[in-house]
Amino acid sequence: MVSIPAQSPAPSPPQPPSATHDVTNQPPPLAPYDASDDPALLEGLRREGAGWAEDGVRRLGARAGSAEAQEWGELANRYEPVLRTHDRYGHRVDEVEFHPSWHHLMRTAVAEGLAGAPWADERPGAHVARTAGGLVWGHTEAGHGCPTSMTYAAVPALRAQPDLAKVYEPLLTSREYDPGLRVPAEKPGLLAGMGMTEKQGGSDVRTNTTAATPTGEPGVYTLHGHKWFTSAPMCDVFLVLAQAPGGLSCFLVPRVLPDGSRNTFRIQRLKDKLGNRSNASSEPEFDRTVAWLVGPEGRGVKTIIEMVNCTRLDCVMSSATLMRKTLVEAGHHARYRSAFGARLIDQPLMRNVLADLALESEAATTLTLRLAGAADRAVRGDAGERAFRRIATAVGKYWVTKRGPAFTAEALECLGGNGYVEDSGMPRHYREAPLLSIWEGSGNVNALDVLRALGREPDTAEALFAELALARGADARLDAAVAALRDQLAETQQSGARRLVERMALALQASLLVRHAPHPVADAFCASRLGGDWGHSFGTLPAGAGLDAILERALPGLN
Repeated sequence: MVSIPAQSPAPSPPQPPSATHDVTNQPPPLAPYDASDDPALLEGLRREGAGWAEDGVRRLGARAGSAEAQEWGELANRYEPVLRTHDRYGHRVDEVEFHPSWHHLMRTAVAEGLAGAPWADERPGAHVARTAGGLVWGHTEAGHGCPTSMTYAAVPALRAQPDLAKVYEPLLTSREYDPGLRVPAEKPGLLAGMGMTEKQGGSDVRTNTTAATPTGEPGVYTLHGHKWFTSAPMCDVFLVLAQAPGGLSCFLVPRVLPDGSRNTFRIQRLKDKLGNRSNASSEPEFDRTVAWLVGPEGRGVKTIIEMVNCTRLDCVMSSATLMRKTLVEAGHHARYRSAFGARLIDQPLMRNVLADLALESEAATTLTLRLAGAADRAVRGDAGERAFRRIATAVGKYWVTKRGPAFTAEALECLGGNGYVEDSGMPRHYREAPLLSIWEGSGNVNALDVLRALGREPDTAEALFAELALARGADARLDAAVAALRDQLAETQQSGARRLVERMALALQASLLVRHAPHPVADAFCASRLGGDWGHSFGTLPAGAGLDAILERALPGLN
């Protein structure tokens, strides 16, 4: 039987209709914020020889975090590029149209030296400065980093053909962004793309079937074939692999020929990708397409090796940028959102999650800048740094890009259901994360490349262990990991390549943090990543880890 109270409770006072629409317990917009407000970034910039660029990086970081630049990133992905194969009269044009926000992002990136400019800068640390700029400007969005990365990487490859480099290098290193297809030599600045992979082979470029036929004019060929994944087809020139009479070779393909006519570059379609939606990726077809040989016939892979080193570094950089961006978003949400009677940031378990993410982010950023420093010194003639760069870039490309998707998913989860909604921006970051492990060689390709370097270039192992030795004696867990790594080198077969490279990466990151990061950061990293005092997901740092110090370094003012 239902009990009826003797007196009904007094009704609640009526609420105005708008009361249910009052917004409470939601964070304010993050922007404007300073994307360069990161001690690991600024300390690495100075340590790797580019302290002279700090003011510029800070200025760019403030611009990247502005409401305007953040909106550019959002709009460039909402309004995706559109392929126009023909004009209104039926002429084949093969052009890609972009939202104005894409051009704003590109114009800033090129002007700030994030494309080919470092190759024309004699100052030590120029390549480090570019990487640091990418680490902050990437907070806007990732897609437009593809053409700037390929332009940067094209310059050293093009130098294999000095007569072509003399014409094109000053334009590829320019800070002028000039979209639109015109005669390359008549433009103030150029962008470069690459056409390497084909549908039957992917990363196995030696199976390419695109044919290059000599025309009889020295160095000039015509191409016939179909490329499977050529990003940024609106670039001015492309480096392309094709089978010449002497074997697989590298060629320069301009979209517009010197006489002003369009070179044959038929874009069959744009790829419908998981993420990276602002950036057009295409399948071009070559049919009597005019091309100029770059380097000797049959040496195509050797010609583009330097290009691959550059683009792999940018994959590491972009993953580190994505980690930092999503960490900042998660920390901002936790600062203002309350649940179960307290702010999220004051909840011990959330603090563990954010601190664990902060460790991963700092390790990725620190390694990125170390790789950039090695690249800068290698191109200036340092043989030891060249050997270290050769192996460490492949190691970093494998590991940092592998960590990106799990990291981004955890950062998204910090926002709960809000993070699963498009207008939070987190789904866009989550879709972007897997790409960086795929481009420029998937995980297996990079792990096997490390084995190849160890087998064919013994100085690479010596360079890696020389780097690790700089932290010898500072942490017993690191010393044990390095000793185990030496033993594993002699035993590893192909099936164990991933395990070996993972251990290399963790030892390398730990050694850098032990030498350069505050003790709570290095100690927690070594305890969790090397000492085994860690779970299988983020947020499982051991009791006693210096969470307060880690969070204050990564997200100042969060406590």
